Amino acid sequence: MIETFIIMVVKIGVVFGVLLLVAAYMTWVERKVIAHIQVRWGPTRVGPFGLLQPVADGIKLFFKEDLIPSQVDRALFLLAPALSVIPAMIASAVIPFGGTTTLFGLLPQPIPLQITDIDVGVLYVFGITSLGVYGIVLAGWASNNKYSLLGGLRSSAQMISYELSMSLSVVGVLLLVGSLRLSEIVQAQTGFAWWLGVVPVPNWFVFSQPLGFIIFFTCALAETNRAPFDLPEAETELVAGFHSEYSSMKFAMFFMAEYANMATGSAVATTLFLGGPLGPFGPSPVWFIGKLFVLLFVFIWFRATLPRFRYDQLMTFGWKRLLPLSLVNLVATAVVASVR
Repeated sequence: MIETFIIMVVKIGVVFGVLLLVAAYMTWVERKVIAHIQVRWGPTRVGPFGLLQPVADGIKLFFKEDLIPSQVDRALFLLAPALSVIPAMIASAVIPFGGTTTLFGLLPQPIPLQITDIDVGVLYVFGITSLGVYGIVLAGWASNNKYSLLGGLRSSAQMISYELSMSLSVVGVLLLVGSLRLSEIVQAQTGFAWWLGVVPVPNWFVFSQPLGFIIFFTCALAETNRAPFDLPEAETELVAGFHSEYSSMKFAMFFMAEYANMATGSAVATTLFLGGPLGPFGPSPVWFIGKLFVLLFVFIWFRATLPRFRYDQLMTFGWKRLLPLSLVNLVATAVVASVR
């Protein structure tokens, strides 16, 4: 019993520690990638290749004066950053990032590389990640600032518009697997399938559900308020939107939540559509991390190349494009699954 508890605590510490590290260094990766796309250097002064820039940013934010405007609703104003960052962190608890390990023979029996495996893993992820919008809405409301309020309202409307399409895009995978358990979804993607009866391809659901994958990833961009769906912030319109009145570490917590949500969204897409930790030589965290960072690179690439939607375009795209496509994908998958 004690050994099980210690192993669980260690797994929680490793996963959350890695997630915090990814959230911190994604700021460096984003600056460098966008800089190279725009033929610039990006961070170069703080450490080799600017690798210590996230450390410098963290120290700066930690020691900055924490300003709380007099007109805010103080309790909600302080609660909002925590409501954003906590769901972003704990959503990763059910994601399998590898097979099993004995830590080079140190453990008496193999343990799964997953914090916990529950029967409703997919529902857990969707339920927890949807709570993050409450932090943004409360931040906009509690700031007592018209620009912040507009950002919070935009975020809630955006979440409602794209959450439905995202959920429907995943139902196709669930129909093929017949389970909500993420480990079983990964297991269902083992082996190879024959494309056109000639070319062997991994049995990942991205090949049998390409439309579902595209819809899911597009909605993940919108759910994390990333360009071209960054209407809740929209610096040129709303002066940074919902976090206009925040400073110091409370400001940093919103950015931690954004990058942690990017990592979680990419991890869920990897698990559902890209085989999770599965690779040519069996499951491994190396394959999982590699796929994860490919999707994170696409997040950054889109920000560097795509212009921001107008708000009416954002709503039209969600309700009149993605929702019908997700329904078509669902019906087609249901027909194929019933024939099988």
